[in-house]
Amino acid sequence: MTASIKEFPGMALSRKDFEEGRVLFTTWDPNARYAWEAGVAIGRYLAELKNGRLIGRKCRKCRRIMVPPRMFCEHCFRPTDEWVYLEDTGTVISYSLCYVTWDVKRVKEPIIPAIIEIDGASKGMGIMHLLDEVEPDEVKIGMRVKALWKSPEEREGAITDIRYFKPL
Repeated sequence: MTASIKEFPGMALSRKDFEEGRVLFTTWDPNARYAWEAGVAIGRYLAELKNGRLIGRKCRKCRRIMVPPRMFCEHCFRPTDEWVYLEDTGTVISYSLCYVTWDVKRVKEPIIPAIIEIDGASKGMGIMHLLDEVEPDEVKIGMRVKALWKSPEEREGAITDIRYFKPL
């Protein structure tokens, strides 16, 4: 036999119930600190970004050069073999015109995130980043772009060490 909402309607709580202590509850300030380990491949990738360089990993079996780097090839199911420095140039293979920022604020001029196939990496290998110094109606699939880096003093070992990519 199932109970219906009519049989057990529940009881709404009011602010007064809380203020007068008729409802037991506690609040606390949780210690929510955490640490994040980037691992070998992404750790090196981030360190190289801080130095103003892009790096990938090569699989000798299938000859793919992967960026972001991985320690295992998802095609061959084997460990990758060597580090490869890559150019900070590439080709736009996909993009979007976004009228909402990452923190959900509307903007009049679009932000342009793009997938950029990095030169020196295998076909289809690339990173997602922002495009700038280009009008939205001028962005095209196949457009050649180059990274604009933060100054060495500003870099911190993050993908945002590249400010954005701009047309070549």
